[in-house]
Amino acid sequence: MSERSSKNNYLAPVESHAQELEVQVHSLEAANSKLELQIKEFYEMRSPTHKKDLSGFYATIADIRNKIHARSMENSQMILCVDKARLAADDFKMKLEKEAKMRMMTEGDVARLRGVLDSFTHARGDLEMQIEGLKEELVYLRKNHEEQCGAVNVEMDCSSSVDMSKLLEEMRTQYEGMVEKNQITTSPIEVKTSQSQVTDLKRTFQSLEIELHGLLTQKGYLEQSVTDINGRYGSQLSQLQVHINSMEEELQQLNVSIQPQAPEYQILLDIKMRLEMEIAEYRRLLDGEGLRKVIMVEKVQEVQHVQEVVEEYNPHMQKRVSTSVDEKVQDIN
Repeated sequence: MSERSSKNNYLAPVESHAQELEVQVHSLEAANSKLELQIKEFYEMRSPTHKKDLSGFYATIADIRNKIHARSMENSQMILCVDKARLAADDFKMKLEKEAKMRMMTEGDVARLRGVLDSFTHARGDLEMQIEGLKEELVYLRKNHEEQCGAVNVEMDCSSSVDMSKLLEEMRTQYEGMVEKNQITTSPIEVKTSQSQVTDLKRTFQSLEIELHGLLTQKGYLEQSVTDINGRYGSQLSQLQVHINSMEEELQQLNVSIQPQAPEYQILLDIKMRLEMEIAEYRRLLDGEGLRKVIMVEKVQEVQHVQEVVEEYNPHMQKRVSTSVDEKVQDIN
């Protein structure tokens, strides 16, 4: 960050100076164009016969053009310096990012090597403990061997009248048997085999330990995901449960409000079916005008009877039922 700030501090005055030079160049170009316009107007206003010495103006114009060219060159150089500084800053930025990545990789390698070093330390402790146990066992075997050798020597001292060659042969046989019985295997092949087995077991242990760490990490991530999902869907479930409860309450209210109207609806339905049956019968029996008039009178009486029944059961349905009955009568007519 300090290198970046120092670069920015170095580039700030350069850029400001370049901007000032660019402004000056624009102003000089505007002044030059204005002066050329004035010269052109002056030539147009003067007649060709009266020419004056304009060498001084030409010298001024050449001087101004030289200044403009010098300023342009200086501006180009400053822009080139700014571009170079920007490229250098980008290069340093890329190097900084690369160094940061290398640092992260090195830190990861150091952490991994520390884990390996810890495992080696534990293995070394285990091997040292095994060596101590083997040393103690070796001391015990040597002590036991010395005691057995002492017992054999005592037997030799006590049996002086026995055949010495036979006794020595028996002692040699007994000693070889005890040595074979108490001998510690020190074959190089078996030692190498044991070392390779220990190395394989260590590698297996390290791989299983790495796999265990990965599984524990995955378990933690999955538990967190399950917790988040339970929390998110729990809130949605509670909202849905509240909505379901409100809908159930509305349904109960509708059932309560519909139950008193059920008998009235059944009565009206029976009346409608009876009217439809009678209308069908009257249509079948209609065959002339006189019979039509008789039917009209009977239908008016029937309509009045129906209106009275409807008013008796449900005053609110009176208008609708009477209208439907009137329509039926009109159909008959």
